[in-house]
Amino acid sequence: MSAAHIHGAGAAYPQGLLFPPALMAEVRGRFLHVDRDHHGRERLYFDNAGGSLRLRAAVERFAQVDAVPDNTERIHDTARELQDVQARGADDLRMLLNARGGSVYAALTASGAMFDMVRAVAENVPGTNMVTTVLEHPSAYDAMERYARQTGRELRVAPSNPATGGVDVEAIARLIDDGTCVLNVIHASNISGAKLDLPAIVRAARAIRPDLYILVDAVQHAPHGLIDLQAAPVDGINIAPYKFFGCRGSGFAWLSDRAAALPHHKLSGKPAGYWDLGSTSPWQFAVMTEIVDYVCWIGTHSQGGGVAADAPRRERFAAGIESIELHERALLRRLLAGGGDGGPKGLRAQPGVQVFLDHDDLVRRDLIIAIGFDHLECTDAVREYAQRGITVYERSTASIYSRRMLDSFGIAGAVRVSPLHCHTPADVDRFLAATQDIARAHARAPEVAAP
Repeated sequence: MSAAHIHGAGAAYPQGLLFPPALMAEVRGRFLHVDRDHHGRERLYFDNAGGSLRLRAAVERFAQVDAVPDNTERIHDTARELQDVQARGADDLRMLLNARGGSVYAALTASGAMFDMVRAVAENVPGTNMVTTVLEHPSAYDAMERYARQTGRELRVAPSNPATGGVDVEAIARLIDDGTCVLNVIHASNISGAKLDLPAIVRAARAIRPDLYILVDAVQHAPHGLIDLQAAPVDGINIAPYKFFGCRGSGFAWLSDRAAALPHHKLSGKPAGYWDLGSTSPWQFAVMTEIVDYVCWIGTHSQGGGVAADAPRRERFAAGIESIELHERALLRRLLAGGGDGGPKGLRAQPGVQVFLDHDDLVRRDLIIAIGFDHLECTDAVREYAQRGITVYERSTASIYSRRMLDSFGIAGAVRVSPLHCHTPADVDRFLAATQDIARAHARAPEVAAP
């Protein structure tokens, strides 16, 4: 099987394709705390949609670069070295997104960057309404709600589709008209894992209003699938390196030339499209390069032998992220259907377990599953997993990060399960066995009729 038969043709493997054993071992060796937590206790970390396991190289590079005391805005050799680090990291972000030109904005968080982008558009672009979806992260939805109210505009919200766990293109398009000044849309749901069809959304939106500003939250999707802004030209997009095998305290956004030039908080002497305030941290850019280097490495070692080591960087990156996507799809299939090899049943077949927002087209899903138990609340279920050395996350209507999305699906609460590509089928089987055990322990005894 050649690499050409794999990369660029992920849909040809609707059930996914696992990493070869040798690559799997190397991948696991490049991450910290895959099998044990920072205290050395055995643990399975299946909450990678809330963070992610860290690359050793990213953590080491962070410490190395952040230890350098020099200011980048100087003329000596060390300052120039740090400037080169920043320039390469910015280029790598553009390459990751397949973006041309524009401005790179290094913020403390991706959430902060999203608020800043929404504010710049809302305060400076004419229009009578703003459009978003019910599945947005609060950093996008709340920013849209705040600035719609502040500027006296109508906020229009596209509903979710409980059958797919996503939002239909038509549901978004029907809300857009000549008065829409901005569309803000998530790339993939962080509850269901459903991938929204971003190119189709952009085409439909711009067919109605060609000059529409479009902002995208790609925090959830970026570590799991390829982003291509040439296929989906938008005006602003954010990612979070700490959910992409990197480090906390860093968020990145890219803005188109016209969006970057909108009035925003900046020092007056800086160029019109400059968005960083104060001295940026070179380590943010260094870690971005380590993340890209790692994905490119996978691209040259993955299923089918990979692409050539001297292939263009975007080609290697695309091959790597598509290999990650295929491996994760295979893990998703095993979680849902089991391994068919005498191991534990998949979630779909386990008595007492509900799989929410489930549908068969795995190509349209990132590696996230929302489940529930017939006789156990989601918060209590998370505690049961913890007692078995497994970390997952409860999505409850009591949480500001979950209520709006869960209400749209008619779900009161769910256990979110989000492994990463450094996990193996054996890890999945361990999780399935624990799930089966929890369901059995909390199965309601059959009622006995009174004599």
